[in-house]
Amino acid sequence: MFEYKGYAAAVEFDDQARVFHGEVAGTRDVVTFEGASVDELERAFRDSVDDYLEFCRQRGEEPDKPFSGKVPLRIRPELHRRVHLAAASSGMSVNAWLSTVIEKETAAARPPSREKRKRA
Repeated sequence: MFEYKGYAAAVEFDDQARVFHGEVAGTRDVVTFEGASVDELERAFRDSVDDYLEFCRQRGEEPDKPFSGKVPLRIRPELHRRVHLAAASSGMSVNAWLSTVIEKETAAARPPSREKRKRA
């Protein structure tokens, strides 16, 4: 998974054409790219995001953002109460506490940076 300027890539491999192809994930606009190697694919992804942002700028349009930062959430009332109490005991708002917990729990799911991949 690649990330660049807040955009993420969904990638597949076409074994018949022997090429990776991808699409910027989470947007209504269709932004695609392809490459024969991982490095070529990553470059094409970044170039496609840059081209998309420039295209939107030239047209005077706001680019589609993949995520708004708002997560609608429905939970059981008892769990809501426990979340509220945990946040209060930490001196935080429910939103801040949930953000902290989600950040901690998802940190391991982040793809390694390009530098870390090179060292591995």
